[in-house]
Amino acid sequence: MAATASSSSALTSSSAHNWQDALLDSIEVGIVVVDADFTVHQFNQFMENHSSVSASEIKGKSLFAYFKEIDRKWLINKCQPVFSMNTPVFVIWEQRQYLFKFGTSRPITSSSDHMYQNITILPIASANGQVDRICILVYDMTDQAMSKERVEKLNEELKVISRVDGLTGLFNRRYWQERFEREFKLTYRNKKPISVLMLDIDHFKKVNDTHGHQAGDRVIQSLAMLIRKATRETDISGRYGGEEFVVLLPDTNTETARVVGERIRLVAERYAVKHEHIEINFTISAGIAEFNSSYTRPLMWLEAADQALYKAKESGRNKVVLAE
Repeated sequence: MAATASSSSALTSSSAHNWQDALLDSIEVGIVVVDADFTVHQFNQFMENHSSVSASEIKGKSLFAYFKEIDRKWLINKCQPVFSMNTPVFVIWEQRQYLFKFGTSRPITSSSDHMYQNITILPIASANGQVDRICILVYDMTDQAMSKERVEKLNEELKVISRVDGLTGLFNRRYWQERFEREFKLTYRNKKPISVLMLDIDHFKKVNDTHGHQAGDRVIQSLAMLIRKATRETDISGRYGGEEFVVLLPDTNTETARVVGERIRLVAERYAVKHEHIEINFTISAGIAEFNSSYTRPLMWLEAADQALYKAKESGRNKVVLAE
């Protein structure tokens, strides 16, 4: 009878063990159980499928021997409070994209080449209350991560669209004005030289009337391209409206700003816009105003550049005039 009971108990234990393994293997979550030396004691089907390492192969071996991509020092530090304080630890993919470098579960449809993972590290206490093993849970967060990245990319694109003029690729008037007012406040405090250049295309209405609005758009786009080439990355260029442009030139006094203005004027004068088998020549006029303390409001400063531009046009066009 004793032998029969012992045999029955062994069968029950074996069945329970098989049932537990089957349950762990059916879960769509990675499960790895390691001890304090990071020797592997449990490695479920999810881990096998994504790592190409079998449970029978890795059990009793060091986790770090099979997964070289794991930052050993980082993981040991993360697991230390789990062992010593019997408290779980969580790592989300925004903090660290993955613990195990697995390929994406949908290589054809996913835009990612690896699996983004959330990690939960749970303590496993023995009968005496000591934590001698921990369970690492691996959650596939690739879909959520890709979704969030798509939303962020779309938001960034919308932000750019809200700032950029669709025709020229320069800043639009609203955003340029924001930057201009911000620079005005900074300049009022630090007193560094800074100039604003305002320019527009001479006789632009004639271009539209003679060649059509598409040709006019090509001329505007060409001037925007010339402005980009003639200015620095730190300069703030924008389309102010119609055929009118503005450029804010930080750390630039009047004479240096004149050089920039003349550079744009000369390249515009020599440039021919090709449109439907014809070439269109154009010139520009420009006005420049360097900041000074008499400009108590941003609009006063801009008005000074606008008045200089008006004088350039009144005195014959195709020239650069400095504000008085």
